[in-house]
Amino acid sequence: MLKSMSVVREAIDADVGDEPDGAMAESEARQAASGRKVLPIVEGLVLLAALIAPLVLQDYLTVFATRVIILALFALSFDLVWGYAGIMSFGQALFFGSAGYGVALLARDLDITNIFLVLPAGTIIGLTFALLLGGFLLLGRHPSSVIFVALGTLTGSYAADRLARGWYYLGGQNGIPSISPMTLGSYEFSEGPVFYYLTLGILVVAYLLCRFLVRSQFGLALAGLRENEQRIAFFGYKAQHLKAIVFAVGGTIAGLAGSLYAFHEGFVWPNMVGVVVSTQVVLYVLFGGSGTLIGAVIGTVIIEGVSFWLSDNYRDIWPIILGVLLLFVILFRPLGLISFVLGERERVGSFGAKPKETEKEKRNAAS
Repeated sequence: MLKSMSVVREAIDADVGDEPDGAMAESEARQAASGRKVLPIVEGLVLLAALIAPLVLQDYLTVFATRVIILALFALSFDLVWGYAGIMSFGQALFFGSAGYGVALLARDLDITNIFLVLPAGTIIGLTFALLLGGFLLLGRHPSSVIFVALGTLTGSYAADRLARGWYYLGGQNGIPSISPMTLGSYEFSEGPVFYYLTLGILVVAYLLCRFLVRSQFGLALAGLRENEQRIAFFGYKAQHLKAIVFAVGGTIAGLAGSLYAFHEGFVWPNMVGVVVSTQVVLYVLFGGSGTLIGAVIGTVIIEGVSFWLSDNYRDIWPIILGVLLLFVILFRPLGLISFVLGERERVGSFGAKPKETEKEKRNAAS
């Protein structure tokens, strides 16, 4: 096992080292010269800013920031699926929205709003849909192509959107309004600092779990899968099974985000499961930088913040301005904004401790 992992590590190193562009090579040279890891610094700064935000923001901006954090959790699920497993899921909103509808029905029909019931329920709903769709698309007799999975997830999201719009039980075009607040005993979680810190805490826990996953031995196989899937399959790994596992984890996180979003907004509607939201989360990760986790969070914050400011100041043309901005970033920084400070080698990461040198190797090195 250890031998196979070392082979995978060597394969990743070989792929990462192939012809980096000038800006990326310069960034990696600066990091190597300083001996610092940039990623923990970026993560720490983002967390610090998130912790103090409600202390300096007005009440309506705190509500907006809470929505952004929930969407960042949603973007985290997509980055795990696409950035680490190479699965272009154009149906990520299916898990997000289905969980939102599920907890909305629990609150409307069964009067279940306890946080320890509705959040696990939404998480399980996201996991279930991800297992069903992932099993169909990824675990066939023959390996699934990127195009097949992308179109399959897109079709699933579109079908869910049409179903939600045409099903009277789900509210049709109007969705399910006036969802009761999420509760803990007699306490109701209303919009404000408490809900903000609740969602921030959930995001931090989910982020740490994802970071642990992608830096584990399983994450090493994922990194190899992302860099060269054929080589990983040649080493004996079942690439499609690895993809299915990550796809299920991503659906689980998306379901958790959808549950929080439903209670924060107070209603759910068909767009939550549709193609528009699925495309939106792709842009978050593209803008911030895929395969970094923190890039998905940064991309969500910037896009939502810029959209909020532009829509308030340039109401007629703000979508055009935002579209041009996104286009420029994708064209000139295909690895996202995080690539300005994060080198490719640190993005892939290191796995495990370096093997200890034997006495013979030390003597050979000294001679």
